[in-house]
Amino acid sequence: MPRLWTQTIETHRREVRDAILDATIALVGEHGVLSVTMSQIAEKTGIGRATLYKYFPEVEAILQAWHERQIARHLGQLAEIRNRPGRPGERLVGVLHAYAHIARDAHGHSDTELAALLHRDDVVLDAERRLHEMVRGLIAEAANAGEVRGDVSAGELSTFCLHALTAARRAKSRTAVERLVEVTLAGLRA
Repeated sequence: MPRLWTQTIETHRREVRDAILDATIALVGEHGVLSVTMSQIAEKTGIGRATLYKYFPEVEAILQAWHERQIARHLGQLAEIRNRPGRPGERLVGVLHAYAHIARDAHGHSDTELAALLHRDDVVLDAERRLHEMVRGLIAEAANAGEVRGDVSAGELSTFCLHALTAARRAKSRTAVERLVEVTLAGLRA
């Protein structure tokens, strides 16, 4: 098969898969996680049920794939901020602000049934580990540059920051998220 043809097929498959994920999460938002059926997903996506089953065996598998896509996007966004040029302290502030806003904007997780379904696998644990390492590395760099305190280990400070910023999930406004980040950053200052 020519390479262009293969790329076209893969692009189409990715587009169909993304449409399935987006339709499913929209239906969950409308009806609740326990009410969504494969028939509804196929109809909303505009594909046949047989095609849908070629991609996913059940609703739970679609939700897991959606969640994995969200995690990958969020980690990618944070890594992009971490990798920008600039002082480590500036990049750390950027990552913490972005993380807090991601936590607040993850409104789909307010559905306790959905959260229970999605947060029980190794993907979440791996993402948390990677996030902790990202923040720990930035804190260590910033401490070496004298931009944050060096009297507490970078690992402990990373844990402190990430736990403190999970409170952003309950923040009522973007301004409240910014205040929370500033309070957290105050704990990093020497």
